[in-house]
Amino acid sequence: MATYVPAAREEEQAMLEACGLHQLDDLYGDVPASVRLTTPLNLPEGMAEMSVRREMERLAGQNTVFPHVFRGAGAYRHMIPAIVETAAGHEAFRTAYTPYQAEISQGVLQSIFEFQTDICELTGMEAANASVYDGACAAAEACEMCRERKRSRILVSESVDPKVLSVIRTYAFGRDVQVDLVPLSGGVTDPEALSALVTEDVSCLVVQQPNFFGCLEDLDKLTAQAHAGGAKMIVHFNPIALALLKTPGECGADIAVGEGQPLGIPLSWGGPYLGFMATTAKLMRRLPGRIVGETADEQGRRAFVLTLQAREQHIRREKASSNICSNEALCALRAAAYLAAMGPKGLREVAVQCASKAHYLQKALEEAGLPPVFPEREFFHEFVTHCPDAGRLLSALRREGILGGLPLSGNRMLWCATEMNTREEMDRAAAIVREVTKQ
Repeated sequence: MATYVPAAREEEQAMLEACGLHQLDDLYGDVPASVRLTTPLNLPEGMAEMSVRREMERLAGQNTVFPHVFRGAGAYRHMIPAIVETAAGHEAFRTAYTPYQAEISQGVLQSIFEFQTDICELTGMEAANASVYDGACAAAEACEMCRERKRSRILVSESVDPKVLSVIRTYAFGRDVQVDLVPLSGGVTDPEALSALVTEDVSCLVVQQPNFFGCLEDLDKLTAQAHAGGAKMIVHFNPIALALLKTPGECGADIAVGEGQPLGIPLSWGGPYLGFMATTAKLMRRLPGRIVGETADEQGRRAFVLTLQAREQHIRREKASSNICSNEALCALRAAAYLAAMGPKGLREVAVQCASKAHYLQKALEEAGLPPVFPEREFFHEFVTHCPDAGRLLSALRREGILGGLPLSGNRMLWCATEMNTREEMDRAAAIVREVTKQ
């Protein structure tokens, strides 16, 4: 089966012959025939710029932007200080790519260095990289960091975000690595089930804090169990929650990862987002991607360089341990600007408001007829309620400009509150719930 490609021009034909090839189709010899095109793509004719603009505006008009949001599940609506937009909007940062030439990229390198420093302080770990594509990729890359010759099996708590689990499984499939789930007990990881699963072939355990259901895990106990079995501990953290909870470093984790979107990055219909990774000094050389280090130039002035770059993914791709060769520099700059603007006290205040408003919302929804699924569990700013008719409830909320929680299996719903939610809108949502549940 031939790949559909246009005929080579004279100069292209000369280049093909110089490479020992006869036609453009030969360039795709390693691509399986089942995925190659055999006919031209069925694309419409081109349009004038004005027509394209009108069509895009028409399509954009179909989007619904909710003024009131009670949904999280991995992407969260937070207040973004104006200084974040100002700093990230500077053209020197907005147009810059990965700084291969350190001598002309000091501003970009310094912003990445500041981000790495912030992540280390936030997580209580000793080293961080220059960021990766998103939190799910960070978790999958962390699993690869733990793989050893006799230890490759990955354990993932069933309380981890399904999207994160899916990416971990995708990475593992390509490397022929087994992924097993640790069952839950009352909304959190079951320590007894974990004890039976941590065997000598397990490389790591992945736990989310707070977990996908909003519940807080006993990280001290789970970390001790993983280490007792010779496995490493990976914690996928909500960075805002770190202002209140024990850090991964304090819990003894080997690697801390997470989604950096809550740190000054808008929801943006799903991206681009930002993954952060931090680890102990012992595992520092296994971190994928880039690390920016601080040094001094010939005049003794402060300078920044790309360091620990002897990575095989840059020179021997077929033997690479990671496919991360870039970094989310602009998103990382936003995160660093956000953390600088908020400071420790500001970040803690955001976390306190998230937690207190979520508890207020949970109580209001319970009184309105949606009891919590895990009443005995403490939570941060997400929680699960029973919800027998999610479709009807979400429709009623939508008519009032409210995006309700995320429907889950078993007639359950995952709700979220942040500092952006007011008491008035939470009371209004609860009143709508009360009306629907009484019908």
